[in-house]
Amino acid sequence: MLGSLISTIACDSISQKEFIDYLKIGENSYVGISTIQENLDVPWDIQFNESTNSLFVTEIKGRLSEIDLSDNSMHHLYDVPNVFHERTAGLLGMAIHPDFIKKPFIYVCYTVKNGEKIFSELAKLEYKDRKVVGSKIVLKIEGANGHNGSRLLFDNEGYLYWATGDAHSLTHAQDSTTLNGKVLRMTEDGHIPTDNPIANSYVYAWGFRNIQGMTLTAKGNIMTSEHGDAIEDEINWVRPRHNYGWIEIEGYHDTEQEKIIASKGPLTEPIKAWTPVIAPAGLKYYAHSSIPEWENSLLLVSLKNQSLRVLKLDANQTKIVEEKTYLKDHYGRMRAVTTDNKGNVYIATSNRDWNPQKGFPVKTDDRILKIEKIVTKPETYLSEYVEDKSLIKDGKTLYNMYCMSCHKEDGKGITGTFPPLVKTPTIENKEKLIRIILNGLHGKIKVNGVKYDQAMPSFKFLSDQEIAKIASYVRTGFGNSLSAIGETEVMLSRQDSIKN
Repeated sequence: MLGSLISTIACDSISQKEFIDYLKIGENSYVGISTIQENLDVPWDIQFNESTNSLFVTEIKGRLSEIDLSDNSMHHLYDVPNVFHERTAGLLGMAIHPDFIKKPFIYVCYTVKNGEKIFSELAKLEYKDRKVVGSKIVLKIEGANGHNGSRLLFDNEGYLYWATGDAHSLTHAQDSTTLNGKVLRMTEDGHIPTDNPIANSYVYAWGFRNIQGMTLTAKGNIMTSEHGDAIEDEINWVRPRHNYGWIEIEGYHDTEQEKIIASKGPLTEPIKAWTPVIAPAGLKYYAHSSIPEWENSLLLVSLKNQSLRVLKLDANQTKIVEEKTYLKDHYGRMRAVTTDNKGNVYIATSNRDWNPQKGFPVKTDDRILKIEKIVTKPETYLSEYVEDKSLIKDGKTLYNMYCMSCHKEDGKGITGTFPPLVKTPTIENKEKLIRIILNGLHGKIKVNGVKYDQAMPSFKFLSDQEIAKIASYVRTGFGNSLSAIGETEVMLSRQDSIKN
């Protein structure tokens, strides 16, 4: 019996000191990386709880667990009932009550499906002796099979914030009377605070597409990371009654059309935006001296870019003054990040989700990784990733930047999710291919007998030359052996689209 117990603990635990990699973060500064748990089923959120010295973990299909950081053993707490999982829908964000000793509550949000309708629910779970002993739904809103946002956060005054996605709606984000495409503010019991910026409304701020990370800085500033469409992923400093622009404006207000729109009403720009997109995910403010190089920074993990980014803030914690990229493509997609009270950093990979990238998942995915400061210099180590901006942007390079994460390196896509680009009627039809790249695609389609309904964004922000290069790369590669597409052909198609 005792031998069996020891064996079980050994299987559930991984030594914190068995470093799998080392990372150089400063002139003479290094961190060690270890695996504290593996073989998880798409962990979506991880949160540290000081009173139990543990990490709470949500997995997308509905499982809630706890990792005891004294020995890294994992304990199953609860299976959230009625979770609807499809693509990015499922059990998502989580928050721990800040006064957990007196109020042992875990808040989770997730999708459910009633008939043909999808909803997002926010539930308050009561924790006792490593089990959930009670559950209460505190708010239910419209959901979708994607764009559900779903990060949760408590502020310093004990108010709870819920970042909701636009649920694929073209109107919700700009309609302050709806609860999608918003940051919502409520009491710990789900009631509307009397001092909310809009009377009798949960809405705190609006104009968001799909928030995927949310954190609170030392000065109490709320920061979010957000997925753009085909361009302009964002970091936003969220303030009450501010409108962040989506769907009218995306990213910086830097085009003439966007400047005209912004001049007609108060719209708030992001403090950081990325094009090409990186698919930013979990976000955590780093407030520790344990890793001084990262102090007063936002730690951001990404999915498409498969990296950890350290975004240094200014003294007011409202501007990003420096950006460094680490672990690029090394552990694959990263979904969540948090820290403990000792300044250690924890990252959850997301390689068994709906959109795995080249080389992943590996046998041990998905994993919870721990990053901690070490005092010795390792013999070998990883370093900061610095993008080579001198690369010539030929068709292959542009395809890899904008198309590969969905349609994959070989152009075969993912059956039922992203259609193939190999010998299909659309690829063979020049005019149709150009129109789709320019205007995007929405609704159900059938390719080679397989149904697809995943929307494709418009890439009209690319130049005629860039679109011609991408289209030609697709038509002449992947075994297609078709003629190239010229810049003039794209220009004429763009003009026709504007006229129509």
